[in-house]
Amino acid sequence: MINSLKNKINWNFENTYLNLPKQMYSKLKPDNSKSPELVFFNNELSKKLGLDLSKLKKEELAQIFSGNKLPNGAQTIAQAYAGHQFGHFTILGDGRALMIGEVIAQNKKRYDLQFKGSGKTPYSRNADGRAALGPMLREYLISESMHGLNISTTRSLALVKTGENVIREKKLQGAVLTRVASSHIRVGTFQYALITGEKDNLEKLFSYTIQRHYPNIKNLKSPAKELLNKVLDKQIDLIIDWMRVGFIHGVMNTDNMTISGETIDYGPCAFMDTYDPKTVFSSIDLYGRYAYHNQPAIAKWNLERFAESLIPLINKNKDLALEIASEVINTFSEKYKKKWIQMMKKKLGILGTSPNDLDIILELLTWMHKNKVDYTNTFCHLMGKLSQSDEIYKDKSFNNWKKKWNQRLEMSNNSFENSLKLMQESNPLIIPRNFKVEEALSDLTDNNDQTKIEEMVKIFSNPYKMTSQTALYQTVPKSMNKNYKTYCGT
Repeated sequence: MINSLKNKINWNFENTYLNLPKQMYSKLKPDNSKSPELVFFNNELSKKLGLDLSKLKKEELAQIFSGNKLPNGAQTIAQAYAGHQFGHFTILGDGRALMIGEVIAQNKKRYDLQFKGSGKTPYSRNADGRAALGPMLREYLISESMHGLNISTTRSLALVKTGENVIREKKLQGAVLTRVASSHIRVGTFQYALITGEKDNLEKLFSYTIQRHYPNIKNLKSPAKELLNKVLDKQIDLIIDWMRVGFIHGVMNTDNMTISGETIDYGPCAFMDTYDPKTVFSSIDLYGRYAYHNQPAIAKWNLERFAESLIPLINKNKDLALEIASEVINTFSEKYKKKWIQMMKKKLGILGTSPNDLDIILELLTWMHKNKVDYTNTFCHLMGKLSQSDEIYKDKSFNNWKKKWNQRLEMSNNSFENSLKLMQESNPLIIPRNFKVEEALSDLTDNNDQTKIEEMVKIFSNPYKMTSQTALYQTVPKSMNKNYKTYCGT
């Protein structure tokens, strides 16, 4: 079996992360899965990565993506990192994940392949290192939906049931997810390199990160300052996209902020239906630290922690280094505000600039909040893409606002068609509705029926396109999200 698999697989792995100091990772093998069964395999992503898996049977794919039969060249490692979890610093690392290796995709870019749920590591902290099927299904579905929404994200290549149970609040089916990322280098990776006390760890991680993600800054006067600038801009763009579609991450710890600017870790995450800036879905976020409206401020806070990690590299003079880092961090608020206004104007089809643009945006959001109106559907209504009429849009206050909005569109001396095109690029017609996600997950975990989740993966490959399924995702049960909670699954 092993030899036959090796002959069929044409993977060219590289393992450049192994060039970093040994304190930055641990070499180990994934645990064997008792009777692996392939649940999902992402053919589109596989082709993009240049992986030739077309000759393999489902059983063979299950052996590979459970970790039972590793491909040639794979050198599985658990990465070490630290992180501020809900503001409290702790030493972490891949407690249930192993990087398989790096592949060069068709676009010539390098991607990590990582198992999630593959067993204990030195960083498991008394946990079992395993993953339950439900949370891994959620990550598969939501990460692929985020890709369809044109938001920078890690992706999911394969999902395998292990044939074994994991114990959480009850017995649950075990699973292994294969995650794909531009890299798994986090703010927390830099925090860890710093606190090891070994200057070599930080310097080598820094050089590796620049070479991998931002090689054009390598020879600049202050590459550490430029790296901080680059990551800050990437994170602003990412958070803007989250806010655009009403996505709430739920665990914006520093170990979940990537240097590449990709969304990572889809544990307690969800999409907002009724517009409320204080919306929280995470069961462990008791005080709303990571609520929808707090995400920009938390991103800035995390970047401050990143800046602290770079201080020794910015300048030998600590006081001067702090001053330089502060200058960069202090650009966050103004940059974010400017990009947020631009984003909201696109959602409203507003071209050009007017002194009243911000007022128009805030008036609409205030109305939505006051009247408990669906965030996504409101913009669909404005585009004429709402499948069913809603009485709320006959509200006098809304129509008064709408008159101001129409007048603003006319000011641009542009056709409504141009405004509509701008809106259609920014506003998805559907989002992964929480009740739909739960239905799909329970159908598969409880009844072994993956029909609904397959439909969702398909429809969210293009959530900006009207289909026969659109109406199903624009109709939301009023009671669904009142006490809706999501969980990390560990």
